[in-house]
Amino acid sequence: MDVVSDAIAAVRIGRPSSNRLRVGGAWSAGIPAYEGAGFHVVLEGGCWLLPDGGEPVRLGAGDAVLLPHGTGHVLASAPLDHGAAALAVPIERLLAAARPTPPSAAESPESPESPRDGAAVPEGPLDGAPGPLPVLGTASGPITELLCGKYRLEHSRSHPLMLELPDVVHLPNRVGAHPQLRAAVDLLGGELAADGAGGALAVPSLIDLLLVYMLRAWLASPRTAVGADAASSGSAVEFGAAGVGPGAGGRWPAALGDRVVAGALRALHEDPARGWSVEELAASTGVSRATLTRRFTALVGRAPMAYLAWWRMTRAAALLQQTADPLDVIARRVGYATPYALSHAFSRQFGTTPGRYRDRMAAHFSDG
Repeated sequence: MDVVSDAIAAVRIGRPSSNRLRVGGAWSAGIPAYEGAGFHVVLEGGCWLLPDGGEPVRLGAGDAVLLPHGTGHVLASAPLDHGAAALAVPIERLLAAARPTPPSAAESPESPESPRDGAAVPEGPLDGAPGPLPVLGTASGPITELLCGKYRLEHSRSHPLMLELPDVVHLPNRVGAHPQLRAAVDLLGGELAADGAGGALAVPSLIDLLLVYMLRAWLASPRTAVGADAASSGSAVEFGAAGVGPGAGGRWPAALGDRVVAGALRALHEDPARGWSVEELAASTGVSRATLTRRFTALVGRAPMAYLAWWRMTRAAALLQQTADPLDVIARRVGYATPYALSHAFSRQFGTTPGRYRDRMAAHFSDG
């Protein structure tokens, strides 16, 4: 796979969850920090997003926003001070009022009360379901409709591309900007409004697609704030405006935009089990060993073979959690001749054996 696909696949756990919300008048909804990445799409109207420790972000119709590190935040009809934000209604209460959860769902693994999750966006059989919704609050004023949801992620396997993302990635709805993302948002809005046949399959698939397109937009777009600085300060980064050139948001937009480094990364991700050497990798990109090592290390932050060793272990961890493959099969898939060699390297990186890691992941996510 390519780097972006692998970066997502390495950390993804299960299906995304989502809920729709229609509100009017003055309102606020609190979403505490959670394990994973959150997102919102404004299907109608507009609102404000107030991230914990960050500046308010105005969201308009068609805007998408990604919170890749599960940052707690408040959604509101107007900017709020910290005192008012602290009094925001928990979003699960609004969602329960809009669409009560059946009693059976409260006992299911996908219940919003599930201790493994802590997410304020509940999961269940009604997630993101198409069809009309009641308006909460004052229906006579401006109405805002939101699709709110999250992707469950295992952050111990996070790719540096994901770690580099700022706390809030705001993707405004602008003419000509991010046409693929806009198309996905339009398709998602259409599916939710139509209540058509197959919607239960189409909506989760479009939400998966949304994450890919949001990451593509982050990699491709100019920044109004430098991503590395924004990520460390907790501020939002808006994409698509003038002022800062592409790639200013950190290492990875530049790395994937560099022909040599991107080619080397593609080769390593397509065949991590191969017995790569720096010489062979450099030859595949058409440059000298010294040139590849210098450019790769500068843009990726690791030398080529160090990155390969790290990626093999990250991939092994994902396979241990996502499959029932025995250790010898996983070892071969990630380039180790024996289970012992894999176990030794794995323990150095993760501080535990592959078997114990698999058991811990199974216990942690046994409820779904």
